Amino acid sequence: MLTHIRTEGDLDAALAALTRADARFAALIARSGRPPLRRRPDGFAGLVATVVSQQLSTASAGAIWARLAGAFDPFEPQAIMRARASKLARLGLSAPKIRALKEIARAVASERLALTSLAAMQAEAAHAELTAVHGIGPWTADIYLLSCLGHADAWPAGDLALQEAARLAFALRQRPSAKEMMALAETWRPLRAVAARVLWTYYRHHRQSRGSLPTQLCD
Repeated sequence: MLTHIRTEGDLDAALAALTRADARFAALIARSGRPPLRRRPDGFAGLVATVVSQQLSTASAGAIWARLAGAFDPFEPQAIMRARASKLARLGLSAPKIRALKEIARAVASERLALTSLAAMQAEAAHAELTAVHGIGPWTADIYLLSCLGHADAWPAGDLALQEAARLAFALRQRPSAKEMMALAETWRPLRAVAARVLWTYYRHHRQSRGSLPTQLCD
C-alpha cells in the first residue's frame, strides 16, 4: 500500500484503491473530475507558507508569502529569528503568526523539530512531532503532511472546506465537527489524504458558480 503520494502515478494508484474501498468516491470523481496532485515545497519554507495560509484566502496568503519570501534570501530559520517583529508585520503577518514563525524557526534551528525526518514517519507520529511545537496546530500539521510531504493518510479534519465537502457529498444533515470527521474517515485509512483531495475537488466543483470558498479553520 502506498504511504506517500508524490507523483501522478501514485495518485492514480491511490484513487483506484480508494474507489474500490468506497464506491461513493467513484461517483464523486465522475461528477467533479480527477483531483489534482498539488504538491508544495517542503522544508522550513513550505512549513512557513502553510502557517501563513491559515484563515486566509488563496490570493491573500500568496501575496503575503511572496513578500515574506522576497524579503529574506536565503529563506532560513536564522533569518526569521533575527527579523524584527515590526518588519514582519509590515510584510502582512499578524502578531500571532509572527510569534508562531519565530518559535518554529527556533525549533528548526535547534533541531528540536527535525523536518528532514518527518517524511519517513507514520502520519500520526509526524503529526505529533509538528504539533509539539508552539504555533503549529492540527490543521497546519495535517496540511503540511498532505501537501508538502505527500503523506497518503494525513487527514485535516478541522478544515472548514473539507467538512462542508463531506456534508454535501454524503448528504449529511449538518457540517460534521472535527471529531465527527475523524470517525467518518476511519474506513478510508490509509488513504485519507486521497479522500481529502477528492472531496476538495468535489467542493470546488460544487461551489464554482457560487462565489468564494470559506477559509480554513485556524489552529
